[in-house]
Amino acid sequence: MHVDEWLQSIPAIWVYALVGVVIGLESLGIPLPGEIVLVSSALLAAKGVVSPVMVGVCASVGAIVGDSIGYLIGKKGGKPLFDRLGRRFPKHFGPAHIARAETMFQRYGMWAVFFGRFVALLRILAGPLAGALRMPYWQFLVANVLGGIAWAGGTTAVVYHLGVVAEQWLKGFSWVGLVVAVLFGIGTTLWLKKRVAARAVAEEVSARSA
Repeated sequence: MHVDEWLQSIPAIWVYALVGVVIGLESLGIPLPGEIVLVSSALLAAKGVVSPVMVGVCASVGAIVGDSIGYLIGKKGGKPLFDRLGRRFPKHFGPAHIARAETMFQRYGMWAVFFGRFVALLRILAGPLAGALRMPYWQFLVANVLGGIAWAGGTTAVVYHLGVVAEQWLKGFSWVGLVVAVLFGIGTTLWLKKRVAARAVAEEVSARSA
């Protein structure tokens, strides 16, 4: 079966459900590749398999609901919750990760929740940590909703248009276009993520030395 035919055979509802569930679980505090799922789904939208609007909506809803549940879990579990998670997932919830995230929250407050949506570490920790630190829920909710929509909608729109352009350039080689678009989209996302994370670390070091 040709790649285009195979892609067209994927039920759109499966893609939407996958986007919402994976991003929701990641936002709740479970280390999952939500960003990669979102980028891949946006590229499928560029191929005409699914609607880019529905991808953005499902991603936004998953992000907002997941973060809200994470907030409630963090508020109930408090700091001991992160001690347990640190022992189980040291690469994501180790003492250094938690300390860095706490510094960001204490320094930036609501902005840490908003911009944390664009950083892998804070995207996982934002909800539970905001709850554990007793951030007022209305502040968290405002930053959570705006950040979730900006991240999910913005990422979907950018990757979708990149995919459309790539498809036009490589129209005669549909499978090559798909592979190139996926790799380009994921590579660009990972590069931007590393740049933002490196900048956050640099600001933290600068603040400590000041």
